[in-house]
Amino acid sequence: MRVCFRSSVQPALLDEYRRRHAAVWPEMLHALKEAGWHNYSLFLAEDGLLVGYVECDDFDAVRARMALTDVNARWQAEMARLFEDSGQAPDEGFQVLEEVFNLDSQLLQQRGINQSHQTDAQHRKEPS
Repeated sequence: MRVCFRSSVQPALLDEYRRRHAAVWPEMLHALKEAGWHNYSLFLAEDGLLVGYVECDDFDAVRARMALTDVNARWQAEMARLFEDSGQAPDEGFQVLEEVFNLDSQLLQQRGINQSHQTDAQHRKEPS
């Protein structure tokens, strides 16, 4: 599954957020990978908008697996003050966004429709 989420970093702390994410702790990187976070990216706007993207088997499950790790608890505690809502761990404040378009999915669907039409046309041309 593909998941996109948003959050908000305090605009005054964007440079620190960038610095911390330029060299994430190796233990955290390995924990994310082992928990099932694949093709994970974060995007940051100048106003503090943070958009994340991850591919995983089940978003709730990969988040739960990360919640069981000590390194995640330490990382979230370090990052909490950088976020707009510092009353909760940053990874608990993710607002998941609805996927409304995916190019590859629609191309596959279109290919399936075209193949179905071709098969129907071939059956109509075949003599009975």
